[in-house]
Amino acid sequence: MARMRKKSDLPQKVCESCGRPFSWRKKWAKDWENVRYCSDRCRAERRPKA
Repeated sequence: MARMRKKSDLPQKVCESCGRPFSWRKKWAKDWENVRYCSDRCRAERRPKA
């Protein structure tokens, strides 16, 4: 049985598009190091690099 964790115990990052903090999700487990955006919307609307 999977152990439940509090959301506050999970790793967090800041979205590069909107600047909001977001927490680790199970679907990102294999690729957490490369996750940069909190949602598909932010990924689609990403700001071009200066």
